[in-house]
Amino acid sequence: MNRVVADFTADATGDKKIRLKDLRGQNVVLYFYPKDSTPGCTTEGRDFAALHAKFRRQDTVIFGVSRDSIASHEKFKEKQGFPFDLISDPDEKLCKQFDVIHEKSLYGKKFLGIVRSTFLIDADGKLRGEWRKVKVKGHAEEVLEAVKAL
Repeated sequence: MNRVVADFTADATGDKKIRLKDLRGQNVVLYFYPKDSTPGCTTEGRDFAALHAKFRRQDTVIFGVSRDSIASHEKFKEKQGFPFDLISDPDEKLCKQFDVIHEKSLYGKKFLGIVRSTFLIDADGKLRGEWRKVKVKGHAEEVLEAVKAL
């Protein structure tokens, strides 16, 4: 860890283009999740939303990332009242950059999907934290503690 994360540009809710380089000077939390409006993803988003003010006090921005469309993200964000933007990655460019697409299995069927993962990038653009195969319960708090330790 501690390597500089390659710059990227991605579309997000609120008709925004998110560019990593433009976020220098603040910490960035990218949490990748499988699908909008599913139980685990909703809980994870709510957990980050509940701690949003504490992350902001640590000069940290949060983005949720999935392959869902901007339209789906807008509905999900609005319904849940998320105070942060969601990044749409339909071409999996960001997913591949962070290596979060892996073979998964559901009801005996194998498929490629997003493995719930979170990345903490510091104000200098360096990767300072990486959580893979995330269990939702307590995860947002764990990420916040890592931010505080920077």
